[in-house]
Amino acid sequence: MPAKVYSDKDADLTVLQSKTVAVLGFGSQGHAHALNLKDSGLNVIIGLYEGSKSIPVAKEKGFEVVTTAEAVRRADVIFVALPDTKQSAVYGRDIAPNLSKGKTLMFSHGFSIHFKTVVPPKEVGVILVAPKGPGHIVRRQYLEGKGVPALIGVYQNPDRQAKKIALAWAKGIGATRAGVLETTFREETETDLFGEQTVLCGGISALVTAGYETLVEAGYQPEMAYFECLHELKLIVDLMNEAGISGMRFSISETAKWGDVSVGPKIIDSGVKKRMKAALKDIQSGKFAKGWCKSAPSRARKPRIERGGASRANKFPGPGKGKLVDLVVSHRIIGRASVWLWIAKTYANNPSIPAASRTHHTLARAPSDTTVTATVSKIRPTLCVN
Repeated sequence: MPAKVYSDKDADLTVLQSKTVAVLGFGSQGHAHALNLKDSGLNVIIGLYEGSKSIPVAKEKGFEVVTTAEAVRRADVIFVALPDTKQSAVYGRDIAPNLSKGKTLMFSHGFSIHFKTVVPPKEVGVILVAPKGPGHIVRRQYLEGKGVPALIGVYQNPDRQAKKIALAWAKGIGATRAGVLETTFREETETDLFGEQTVLCGGISALVTAGYETLVEAGYQPEMAYFECLHELKLIVDLMNEAGISGMRFSISETAKWGDVSVGPKIIDSGVKKRMKAALKDIQSGKFAKGWCKSAPSRARKPRIERGGASRANKFPGPGKGKLVDLVVSHRIIGRASVWLWIAKTYANNPSIPAASRTHHTLARAPSDTTVTATVSKIRPTLCVN
Protein backbone atom coordinates (compact mmCIF):
# COMPACT_ATOMS: atom_id res chain seq x y z
CA MET A 1 0.00 0.00 0.00
CA PRO A 2 1.54 3.35 -1.03
CA ALA A 3 2.27 5.85 1.73
CA LYS A 4 -0.13 8.76 2.13
CA VAL A 5 1.35 12.06 1.01
CA TYR A 6 0.16 15.03 3.07
CA SER A 7 -0.15 18.42 1.36
CA ASP A 8 -1.22 21.95 2.33
CA LYS A 9 -4.89 20.96 2.50
CA ASP A 10 -4.12 18.36 5.18
CA ALA A 11 -2.41 20.81 7.55
CA ASP A 12 -3.94 23.60 9.65
CA LEU A 13 -1.56 26.41 10.55
CA THR A 14 -4.03 27.82 13.09
CA VAL A 15 -3.05 24.95 15.38
CA LEU A 16 0.15 26.92 16.10
CA GLN A 17 -1.03 30.51 15.71
CA SER A 18 -2.04 30.93 19.34
CA LYS A 19 1.14 29.27 20.62
CA THR A 20 4.71 30.36 21.22
CA VAL A 21 7.24 28.21 19.41
CA ALA A 22 10.91 28.08 20.35
CA VAL A 23 13.84 27.06 18.21
CA LEU A 24 16.84 25.96 20.26
CA GLY A 25 19.86 26.66 18.11
CA PHE A 26 20.28 28.80 15.01
CA GLY A 27 22.32 26.57 12.73
CA SER A 28 21.43 24.96 9.41
CA GLN A 29 17.96 23.63 10.23
CA GLY A 30 17.32 25.99 13.14
CA HIS A 31 17.62 29.22 11.21
CA ALA A 32 15.58 27.90 8.26
CA HIS A 33 12.70 26.66 10.43
CA ALA A 34 12.69 29.85 12.49
CA LEU A 35 12.67 32.20 9.51
CA ASN A 36 10.04 30.22 7.60
CA LEU A 37 7.76 29.94 10.63
CA LYS A 38 8.16 33.67 11.32
CA ASP A 39 7.27 34.47 7.70
CA SER A 40 4.25 32.17 8.08
CA GLY A 41 2.95 34.42 10.85
CA LEU A 42 3.91 32.43 13.94
CA ASN A 43 5.36 33.72 17.21
CA VAL A 44 8.93 32.41 17.23
CA ILE A 45 11.59 32.89 19.89
CA ILE A 46 15.18 31.65 19.73
CA GLY A 47 16.89 29.84 22.59
CA LEU A 48 20.71 30.04 22.72
CA TYR A 49 23.38 29.62 25.36
CA GLU A 50 24.99 32.74 26.77
CA GLY A 51 27.84 33.90 24.58
CA SER A 52 26.66 32.08 21.48
CA LYS A 53 27.98 33.59 18.25
CA SER A 54 24.51 33.10 16.78
CA ILE A 55 22.89 35.63 19.13
CA PRO A 56 23.65 38.75 17.03
CA VAL A 57 22.78 36.85 13.84
CA ALA A 58 19.35 35.85 15.16
CA LYS A 59 18.68 39.35 16.53
CA GLU A 60 19.60 40.85 13.18
CA LYS A 61 16.92 38.65 11.62
CA GLY A 62 14.36 40.19 13.96
CA PHE A 63 14.05 37.44 16.59
CA GLU A 64 13.78 37.72 20.31
CA VAL A 65 16.70 35.74 21.72
CA VAL A 66 16.62 34.29 25.24
CA THR A 67 18.53 31.59 27.09
CA THR A 68 17.75 27.98 26.26
CA ALA A 69 16.09 27.43 29.65
CA GLU A 70 13.93 30.56 29.29
CA ALA A 71 12.86 29.54 25.79
CA VAL A 72 11.69 26.14 27.06
CA ARG A 73 9.79 27.78 29.95
CA ARG A 74 7.95 30.19 27.65
CA ALA A 75 7.26 28.02 24.62
CA ASP A 76 4.44 25.59 23.90
CA VAL A 77 6.35 23.81 21.12
CA ILE A 78 10.14 23.47 21.38
CA PHE A 79 12.31 22.50 18.41
CA VAL A 80 15.58 20.96 19.57
CA ALA A 81 17.72 22.11 16.64
CA LEU A 82 21.01 21.10 18.22
CA PRO A 83 23.66 18.57 17.13
CA ASP A 84 22.81 15.03 18.25
CA THR A 85 26.00 14.88 20.30
CA LYS A 86 24.99 17.92 22.36
CA GLN A 87 21.30 17.20 22.87
CA SER A 88 21.65 14.93 25.89
CA ALA A 89 23.68 17.42 27.95
CA VAL A 90 21.49 20.39 27.01
CA TYR A 91 18.36 18.37 27.70
CA GLY A 92 19.49 17.47 31.21
CA ARG A 93 20.72 20.97 32.06
CA ASP A 94 18.23 23.35 30.38
CA ILE A 95 15.30 21.50 28.86
CA ALA A 96 14.09 18.82 31.31
CA PRO A 97 13.87 21.14 34.36
CA ASN A 98 11.62 23.53 32.42
CA LEU A 99 9.25 21.09 30.73
CA SER A 100 5.65 20.83 31.89
CA LYS A 101 2.48 19.05 30.91
CA GLY A 102 1.05 20.20 27.59
CA LYS A 103 4.35 21.17 25.97
CA THR A 104 5.65 19.49 22.83
CA LEU A 105 9.26 18.65 22.00
CA MET A 106 10.15 18.49 18.32
CA PHE A 107 13.18 17.04 16.56
CA SER A 108 14.37 17.01 12.94
CA HIS A 109 16.21 13.72 13.44
CA GLY A 110 15.13 10.83 15.65
CA PHE A 111 18.56 9.81 16.97
CA SER A 112 18.28 11.08 20.56
CA ILE A 113 14.77 9.75 21.10
CA HIS A 114 15.26 6.40 19.37
CA PHE A 115 18.54 5.63 21.10
CA LYS A 116 17.25 7.11 24.38
CA THR A 117 19.97 9.66 24.98
CA VAL A 118 16.99 11.95 25.64
CA VAL A 119 13.99 10.54 27.56
CA PRO A 120 11.13 13.07 27.91
CA PRO A 121 8.36 12.66 30.53
CA LYS A 122 5.21 10.90 29.36
CA GLU A 123 3.04 14.02 29.74
CA VAL A 124 5.06 15.85 27.06
CA GLY A 125 4.36 15.41 23.36
CA VAL A 126 7.28 14.30 21.18
CA ILE A 127 7.17 14.75 17.42
CA LEU A 128 9.43 14.64 14.38
CA VAL A 129 9.51 17.04 11.42
CA ALA A 130 12.45 16.17 9.20
CA PRO A 131 12.92 18.07 5.91
CA LYS A 132 14.78 15.96 3.36
CA GLY A 133 17.27 18.65 2.58
CA PRO A 134 19.76 21.02 4.26
CA GLY A 135 18.56 24.17 5.97
CA HIS A 136 19.66 26.67 3.32
CA ILE A 137 17.63 24.76 0.72
CA VAL A 138 14.60 24.64 3.06
CA ARG A 139 14.81 28.42 3.33
CA ARG A 140 15.49 29.08 -0.35
CA GLN A 141 12.66 26.87 -1.54
CA TYR A 142 10.25 28.55 0.88
CA LEU A 143 11.17 32.01 -0.42
CA GLU A 144 10.58 30.80 -3.98
CA GLY A 145 7.09 29.63 -3.08
CA LYS A 146 8.14 25.99 -3.13
CA GLY A 147 9.10 23.54 -0.43
CA VAL A 148 11.37 20.66 0.52
CA PRO A 149 9.60 17.32 1.18
CA ALA A 150 9.62 16.24 4.80
CA LEU A 151 8.88 13.36 7.14
CA ILE A 152 6.70 13.62 10.24
CA GLY A 153 6.47 11.21 13.12
CA VAL A 154 4.81 10.93 16.53
CA TYR A 155 6.58 9.32 19.49
CA GLN A 156 4.43 10.56 22.39
CA ASN A 157 0.93 11.94 22.04
CA PRO A 158 -0.56 12.63 25.48
CA ASP A 159 -3.09 15.27 24.36
CA ARG A 160 -3.89 13.69 20.96
CA GLN A 161 -2.68 16.84 19.17
CA ALA A 162 0.81 15.70 18.21
CA LYS A 163 0.12 14.85 14.57
CA LYS A 164 -1.80 18.08 14.01
CA ILE A 165 1.11 20.05 15.47
CA ALA A 166 3.62 18.19 13.30
CA LEU A 167 1.61 18.84 10.14
CA ALA A 168 1.10 22.50 11.08
CA TRP A 169 4.85 22.91 11.63
CA ALA A 170 5.56 21.20 8.31
CA LYS A 171 3.17 23.62 6.63
CA GLY A 172 4.80 26.57 8.36
CA ILE A 173 8.22 25.71 6.92
CA GLY A 174 6.80 25.05 3.44
CA ALA A 175 7.17 21.27 3.44
CA THR A 176 3.51 20.51 2.68
CA ARG A 177 3.90 22.41 -0.60
CA ALA A 178 6.16 19.58 -1.75
CA GLY A 179 4.67 16.65 0.18
CA VAL A 180 4.99 15.12 3.63
CA LEU A 181 5.19 11.43 4.53
CA GLU A 182 4.48 9.90 7.94
CA THR A 183 7.11 7.67 9.52
CA THR A 184 8.35 6.59 12.94
CA PHE A 185 11.37 7.78 14.93
CA ARG A 186 12.93 4.33 14.52
CA GLU A 187 12.45 4.19 10.75
CA GLU A 188 13.67 7.75 10.16
CA THR A 189 16.72 7.30 12.34
CA GLU A 190 17.88 3.94 11.02
CA THR A 191 17.26 4.68 7.34
CA ASP A 192 18.85 8.13 7.62
CA LEU A 193 22.00 6.78 9.27
CA PHE A 194 22.21 3.90 6.79
CA GLY A 195 21.76 6.18 3.78
CA GLU A 196 24.35 8.73 4.82
CA GLN A 197 26.91 6.11 5.90
CA THR A 198 26.71 3.70 2.98
CA VAL A 199 25.44 5.74 0.02
CA LEU A 200 24.94 9.50 0.27
CA CYS A 201 28.09 10.50 2.13
CA GLY A 202 30.33 7.57 3.04
CA GLY A 203 29.63 5.52 -0.08
CA ILE A 204 29.80 8.34 -2.62
CA SER A 205 32.86 9.99 -1.05
CA ALA A 206 34.76 6.69 -0.97
CA LEU A 207 33.74 5.79 -4.54
CA VAL A 208 34.72 9.20 -5.95
CA THR A 209 38.04 9.17 -4.08
CA ALA A 210 38.89 5.63 -5.21
CA GLY A 211 38.11 6.48 -8.83
CA TYR A 212 40.16 9.66 -8.71
CA GLU A 213 43.16 7.96 -7.13
CA THR A 214 43.00 5.11 -9.65
CA LEU A 215 43.30 7.54 -12.58
CA VAL A 216 46.01 9.71 -11.00
CA GLU A 217 48.09 6.68 -9.99
CA ALA A 218 47.82 5.48 -13.59
CA GLY A 219 49.45 8.72 -14.75
CA TYR A 220 46.48 10.85 -15.80
CA GLN A 221 46.27 14.56 -15.00
CA PRO A 222 44.61 15.27 -11.62
CA GLU A 223 42.31 17.82 -13.30
CA MET A 224 41.08 15.20 -15.78
CA ALA A 225 40.53 12.71 -12.98
CA TYR A 226 38.60 15.34 -11.03
CA PHE A 227 36.28 16.12 -13.94
CA GLU A 228 35.58 12.46 -14.69
CA CYS A 229 35.05 11.27 -11.12
CA LEU A 230 33.51 14.25 -9.33
CA HIS A 231 32.57 17.24 -11.49
CA GLU A 232 30.25 15.28 -13.80
CA LEU A 233 28.70 13.42 -10.87
CA LYS A 234 26.17 16.21 -10.29
CA LEU A 235 24.99 16.04 -13.90
CA ILE A 236 24.29 12.32 -13.62
CA VAL A 237 22.65 12.64 -10.19
CA ASP A 238 20.39 15.42 -11.50
CA LEU A 239 19.21 13.11 -14.29
CA MET A 240 18.56 10.29 -11.82
CA ASN A 241 16.71 12.65 -9.48
CA GLU A 242 14.47 13.95 -12.25
CA ALA A 243 13.74 10.74 -14.15
CA GLY A 244 15.07 7.78 -12.20
CA ILE A 245 17.86 5.40 -13.14
CA SER A 246 16.11 4.35 -16.36
CA GLY A 247 15.60 7.98 -17.35
CA MET A 248 19.29 8.66 -16.72
CA ARG A 249 20.25 5.73 -18.94
CA PHE A 250 17.96 7.11 -21.66
CA SER A 251 19.91 10.36 -21.62
CA ILE A 252 23.51 9.13 -21.74
CA SER A 253 25.63 7.67 -24.50
CA GLU A 254 25.72 4.00 -25.46
CA THR A 255 29.23 3.62 -24.04
CA ALA A 256 28.19 5.21 -20.75
CA LYS A 257 25.12 3.00 -20.58
CA TRP A 258 27.23 -0.11 -21.25
CA GLY A 259 29.58 0.88 -18.46
CA ASP A 260 26.60 1.34 -16.15
CA VAL A 261 25.02 -2.07 -16.69
CA SER A 262 28.15 -4.13 -17.38
CA VAL A 263 31.03 -2.72 -15.32
CA GLY A 264 29.09 -1.10 -12.48
CA PRO A 265 27.88 -4.40 -10.93
CA LYS A 266 31.48 -5.68 -10.96
CA ILE A 267 32.63 -2.68 -8.92
CA ILE A 268 29.66 -2.50 -6.57
CA ASP A 269 29.26 -6.25 -6.19
CA SER A 270 27.55 -8.59 -3.74
CA GLY A 271 30.39 -8.04 -1.28
CA VAL A 272 29.42 -4.37 -1.02
CA LYS A 273 25.80 -5.28 -0.28
CA LYS A 274 26.99 -7.72 2.38
CA ARG A 275 28.98 -4.96 4.07
CA MET A 276 25.99 -2.64 3.77
CA LYS A 277 23.90 -5.19 5.65
CA ALA A 278 26.58 -5.34 8.34
CA ALA A 279 26.51 -1.55 8.66
CA LEU A 280 22.70 -1.63 8.92
CA LYS A 281 22.91 -4.30 11.63
CA ASP A 282 25.28 -2.10 13.65
CA ILE A 283 22.78 0.76 13.35
CA GLN A 284 19.76 -1.37 14.28
CA SER A 285 21.47 -2.96 17.28
CA GLY A 286 22.61 0.37 18.70
CA LYS A 287 26.29 -0.58 18.35
CA PHE A 288 26.99 2.40 16.10
CA ALA A 289 25.18 4.84 18.40
CA LYS A 290 27.06 3.68 21.49
CA GLY A 291 30.43 3.89 19.78
CA TRP A 292 29.71 7.24 18.18
CA CYS A 293 28.48 8.88 21.39
CA LYS A 294 31.63 7.76 23.24
CA SER A 295 34.08 8.97 20.61
CA ALA A 296 35.00 12.56 19.89
CA PRO A 297 33.67 14.12 16.66
CA SER A 298 35.90 13.01 13.79
CA ARG A 299 38.02 15.47 11.85
CA ALA A 300 38.35 13.95 8.41
CA ARG A 301 41.54 14.68 6.51
CA LYS A 302 41.01 16.71 3.35
CA PRO A 303 40.57 14.20 0.49
CA ARG A 304 43.37 13.87 -2.03
CA ILE A 305 40.96 14.89 -4.79
CA GLU A 306 40.70 18.36 -3.20
CA ARG A 307 44.45 18.84 -2.90
CA GLY A 308 47.14 19.60 -5.49
CA GLY A 309 46.21 19.93 -9.14
CA ALA A 310 42.61 18.86 -8.67
CA SER A 311 41.98 21.86 -6.43
CA ARG A 312 42.30 24.07 -9.51
CA ALA A 313 39.66 22.07 -11.36
CA ASN A 314 37.41 22.32 -8.32
CA LYS A 315 37.31 26.10 -8.83
CA PHE A 316 35.88 25.76 -12.33
CA PRO A 317 32.34 27.11 -12.60
CA GLY A 318 29.64 24.58 -13.32
CA PRO A 319 25.98 23.66 -12.80
CA GLY A 320 24.84 24.48 -9.31
CA LYS A 321 27.83 26.71 -8.51
CA GLY A 322 25.96 29.89 -9.35
CA LYS A 323 28.38 31.01 -12.08
CA LEU A 324 27.47 32.54 -15.43
CA VAL A 325 28.17 29.66 -17.73
CA ASP A 326 26.92 28.11 -20.98
CA LEU A 327 25.75 24.57 -20.54
CA VAL A 328 25.96 22.29 -23.53
CA VAL A 329 24.64 18.77 -23.19
CA SER A 330 26.06 16.71 -26.02
CA HIS A 331 24.68 13.32 -26.90
CA ARG A 332 23.56 11.10 -29.75
CA ILE A 333 19.80 11.22 -30.06
CA ILE A 334 18.23 8.04 -28.74
CA GLY A 335 14.60 9.00 -29.01
CA ARG A 336 12.24 11.90 -28.71
CA ALA A 337 13.52 15.47 -28.71
CA SER A 338 11.48 16.09 -25.57
CA VAL A 339 14.22 14.60 -23.43
CA TRP A 340 16.52 17.44 -24.50
CA LEU A 341 13.88 20.02 -23.74
CA TRP A 342 13.53 18.36 -20.34
CA ILE A 343 17.29 18.58 -19.76
CA ALA A 344 17.24 22.27 -20.68
CA LYS A 345 14.35 22.90 -18.30
CA THR A 346 16.13 21.00 -15.55
CA TYR A 347 18.99 23.48 -15.60
CA ALA A 348 16.82 26.49 -16.32
CA ASN A 349 14.79 25.75 -13.19
CA ASN A 350 17.66 24.55 -11.01
CA PRO A 351 17.10 26.31 -7.64
CA SER A 352 20.82 26.17 -6.85
CA ILE A 353 21.54 28.55 -9.74
CA PRO A 354 20.62 32.21 -9.06
CA ALA A 355 17.42 33.31 -10.76
CA ALA A 356 19.33 35.96 -12.71
CA SER A 357 21.32 33.16 -14.31
CA ARG A 358 18.20 31.16 -15.22
CA THR A 359 16.38 33.76 -17.29
CA HIS A 360 15.44 31.48 -20.14
CA HIS A 361 16.44 28.38 -22.01
CA THR A 362 16.48 27.48 -25.69
CA LEU A 363 16.70 24.25 -27.54
CA ALA A 364 18.45 23.87 -30.87
CA ARG A 365 17.99 20.48 -32.47
CA ALA A 366 20.23 19.14 -35.21
CA PRO A 367 19.25 16.25 -37.52
CA SER A 368 18.82 12.80 -35.99
CA ASP A 369 21.95 10.95 -34.83
CA THR A 370 23.96 14.14 -34.44
CA THR A 371 24.77 16.38 -31.52
CA VAL A 372 21.89 18.10 -29.78
CA THR A 373 22.71 21.28 -27.90
CA ALA A 374 20.53 22.45 -25.04
CA THR A 375 21.64 25.93 -24.09
CA VAL A 376 20.61 27.55 -20.86
CA SER A 377 21.07 31.30 -20.97
CA LYS A 378 24.25 32.57 -19.29
CA ILE A 379 25.48 29.19 -18.09
CA ARG A 380 29.01 28.11 -19.15
CA PRO A 381 31.67 26.60 -19.75
CA THR A 382 30.79 23.83 -22.16
CA LEU A 383 30.34 20.47 -20.49
CA CYS A 384 29.94 17.41 -22.67
CA VAL A 385 28.29 14.41 -21.06
CA ASN A 386 29.24 11.32 -23.05
